[in-house]
Amino acid sequence: MAHIVIIGAGTGGMPCAYEMKEELGKAHQVTVINSNDYFQFTPSNPWVAVGWRDRKTITFPIKPYLDRKGINFIHGTVTEIDANGNSLKIDNGETVDYDYLVIVTGPRLAFEEIEGSGPDHHTHSICTIDHAEKAYEAYKQVLDNPGPIVIGAMPFASCFGPAYEFAFIVDADLRKRKLRDKFPMTFVTSEPYIGHLGLGGVGDSKSMLESELRNHHINWITNAKTTKVEDGKMYVDELDASGEVIKQHEIEFKFNMMLPAFKGVDAVANVEGLCNPRGFVMVDEFHRNPTYKNIYSAGVCIAIPPVEATPVPTGTPKTGYMIESMVTSIVHNIADELQGKEPSTGATWNAICLADMGDTGAAFVAIPQIPPRNVAWFKKGKWVHMAKIAFEKYFMRKMKKGTSEPLYEKYILKMMGISKLGD
Repeated sequence: MAHIVIIGAGTGGMPCAYEMKEELGKAHQVTVINSNDYFQFTPSNPWVAVGWRDRKTITFPIKPYLDRKGINFIHGTVTEIDANGNSLKIDNGETVDYDYLVIVTGPRLAFEEIEGSGPDHHTHSICTIDHAEKAYEAYKQVLDNPGPIVIGAMPFASCFGPAYEFAFIVDADLRKRKLRDKFPMTFVTSEPYIGHLGLGGVGDSKSMLESELRNHHINWITNAKTTKVEDGKMYVDELDASGEVIKQHEIEFKFNMMLPAFKGVDAVANVEGLCNPRGFVMVDEFHRNPTYKNIYSAGVCIAIPPVEATPVPTGTPKTGYMIESMVTSIVHNIADELQGKEPSTGATWNAICLADMGDTGAAFVAIPQIPPRNVAWFKKGKWVHMAKIAFEKYFMRKMKKGTSEPLYEKYILKMMGISKLGD
């Protein structure tokens, strides 16, 4: 009997566990280790930060649902990986041996890279439910004390969609409260232009998102290298195409949300030969690490090169559909290895995204994610807003049920009127 250990129980780890157990059955053991004892649907965090959702709506306890499927669960944080000895140390003192290891931890939020940033200092985040709740408490206070709002992304950020989402959601919430006129808003992003998204743009994303920002009276600064944040003030160097500083901004704010840079979590980054310099796991076309052949990885924690060089460093996003495809690849390849075969299943690195904009939304498809592309599709409409609300409920229901279905492919592509990505 082989023991497959999965580190992480997010939107990659939970589907991975369900699919792995269904594929391998009772002949092999599957264990999930996660630092939280609850699952959180991260895409809903922007709504939490304005009070449109709460913790109860977008989380559920992990153990009861994994138990039903015969999957072991350990609530703890992995502190050390002995990749040569095939074992893990956990902060509760436990040691866990594995035959195959799947790393789907998500990122470490590198607030320390910008002085004064992070929820413990002077910027808010929506990367976790805890951070989103803290942002909401600050947001409620500023409603009675109006002033400038700054939203955006720091250097080395790699997931820009939530920043755009949150800017438009805050705009929509303030309009509903009839307070929008009291809050000047500025979007500050490391992207070289609006709508770059870490993808070199998708279709008409540049012109469409610029138009939306103008229509919602949101100013912007691109090629923005945030250097320091103080209480109520953000320091930003604006660069030109050659990376030279053309203007220095001191932006005052009463409320802000800045997506941080991502790095690999410490226990993973500390394994020699496993990761790139920023701690992201290096994988081959089968999502297997080239150095340690029994270690696989998927999601935000893997190393993917930037789509292009930019004046301010930007990472490449990993969307839900991509992560789902990566997980399926890993499951089939481990199953093949257990049967004495060589891995043969690759993931489909195509990007699809539904971005809520408060009372409308934008959707994009990039096939493949890294250009040149066969398909570059970007559309806007109220249907996207409704589709994301519906998908949240659908995904949470399916996770509680323990399904191994390809949820993004089954649901979102149908909403977009696409039969299958890659056709």
